[in-house]
Amino acid sequence: MQRIKTLLLLLGIVLAAHAQDGDLLEYQQEIGGGIGLTSYFGDAQGGFMKHPGMMGTVIWRRNFNARMVVRTHIAMGHISGNTEGIYLPTDPLSETPEGGAPAATIHFSRNLLDFGAQFELNFLGYGMGAAYKGLHRWTPYVTLGAGVTIGMGGGAKAAGGLCIPLGAGFRYKLRPRLNIGVEWTFNFTTSDKLDATGEGTQLNDPYGIESGMFKNKDCYHKLALTLTYDIAPKYRKCNN
Repeated sequence: MQRIKTLLLLLGIVLAAHAQDGDLLEYQQEIGGGIGLTSYFGDAQGGFMKHPGMMGTVIWRRNFNARMVVRTHIAMGHISGNTEGIYLPTDPLSETPEGGAPAATIHFSRNLLDFGAQFELNFLGYGMGAAYKGLHRWTPYVTLGAGVTIGMGGGAKAAGGLCIPLGAGFRYKLRPRLNIGVEWTFNFTTSDKLDATGEGTQLNDPYGIESGMFKNKDCYHKLALTLTYDIAPKYRKCNN
């Protein structure tokens, strides 16, 4: 019981400190966008920026205090890949020799629509102001969230699933209300059809391995340069 009381006390102190940090902010929200690269990671050739495609994103942030931020975004990008040099059986569940024969090379090229929400935790108190406020003009941060990803085009039907982005970034204040940043995220999805093709062939469980929610599914990287502008000035009481 004593441990629970101590834990609740520490939690109260942390929440109170975060509430005080919120008093340091002059603006509660940000709006902006970003451009960058995206790349596929799945059963075809994939890796960090191995087949990069362009992407663009629109961002809205809600700053609760100098360290804690929640944001929503919508992004559009492109992924591609092929199975050249990769051994894929024609029928992984067949016990015949033919089942182990290499399948024909598969090429795919798809657009991605990605939208969701993420929580950001700044390592330093982010902002501009007097030195005694403990704010820093720059800060690294980590991010985690949830959303939906939809694969489209390439001659195949649209297919989507849940997405869990996990990443890190760096932000810098160019001006009191202007922010620039760079962010990398690795996006786990529940879909194995982001790499579908228009030939009726898709890289859906090509090795016959039992799949789980995120196991043996398609993933992708995003590397973006962002620019946002502070809006929604915080209400200030008049002392007069």
